[in-house]
Amino acid sequence: MLTKRQNFLETIRGGKPDRFVNQYEPFALTYALDPLLQMGGPPTPGVPWVDAWGVTQLLPVGGPGVMPVHDDEHIVLKDITQWRNTIKAPNLEFPEQAWEAMGTFAAGVDRTEHFLTMAVFPGLLERLHHLMSMEGAMIALACEPDAVRDFIEFYVDWEIAYADLQIKRISPDALFHHDDWGSSQSTLIAPAMFAEIFLPAYKRLYGWYKDNGIEIIVHHSDSYAATLVPYMIEMGIDVWQGVMSTNNTPELIARYGGQISFMGDIDNRVVDVADWTEELVREAVETACRRCGKLYFIPNTIQGGPESTYPGVYEAVSREIDRMSALMFD
Repeated sequence: MLTKRQNFLETIRGGKPDRFVNQYEPFALTYALDPLLQMGGPPTPGVPWVDAWGVTQLLPVGGPGVMPVHDDEHIVLKDITQWRNTIKAPNLEFPEQAWEAMGTFAAGVDRTEHFLTMAVFPGLLERLHHLMSMEGAMIALACEPDAVRDFIEFYVDWEIAYADLQIKRISPDALFHHDDWGSSQSTLIAPAMFAEIFLPAYKRLYGWYKDNGIEIIVHHSDSYAATLVPYMIEMGIDVWQGVMSTNNTPELIARYGGQISFMGDIDNRVVDVADWTEELVREAVETACRRCGKLYFIPNTIQGGPESTYPGVYEAVSREIDRMSALMFD
């Protein structure tokens, strides 16, 4: 029997996996141990707090994730042309004890079984709209693209500096990087604009990670982004996690399998609901596994982490993936 790590590599490289990769099982994720995140402590549902970039964040009670607060009082950056006078990057001079939890976790990871996986969020587009609001970010992209590019380059420089600190301490094997690029039906910006502004920045960023020991890059965007897949390949993404079924995942696998793999196709809006049932989950998982096949595909709910909004859903999906492995693999 292959290890979880081996089975993942066989799957994304078109080899001979002996079962489905079961959601996030190959990845030992460090995100809960990130010193910047630890500074604020775990979020309390319904209680706003200010992150390291000055953005007020809120985890809604019963909501699937943290969201920035964007009323007029709380928008940090209202004019992209003034970002140099407004934005101050977080200080990266942490005391050594801030790294202890991450170091202890990393030392305990069996790397024959798992990839030690550093996690980074938000990504480039998300950081822009966290600071500006979605409306403000879209206006900035349309009206002041040069200023946006300058800010993105500044942010990439900062992320590389922070990633360098982590890599030197724990030598991770993989990267799990968030940046939502679309809604359920369309990308947030036109592919041509994405290629002009974000593609060069991500090529530089992900190229740096690959040059510094990161073997596997998994990019989370729980959205429609099928039109951006060629750019994902160009920027060095190995796995797109969060692929909604609206992307036509089987078609993407047929067209791009071997260049990139796809993780998702089990929509949270279908299974991760208050009145979920084992039968509902079983049907969704079986549909995804049978239509997407054994190679270049990892069945997974599209949420950006090994969790679900409603208790028990993620675990039920995992059980059904194991059932499908028994049915579909010799």
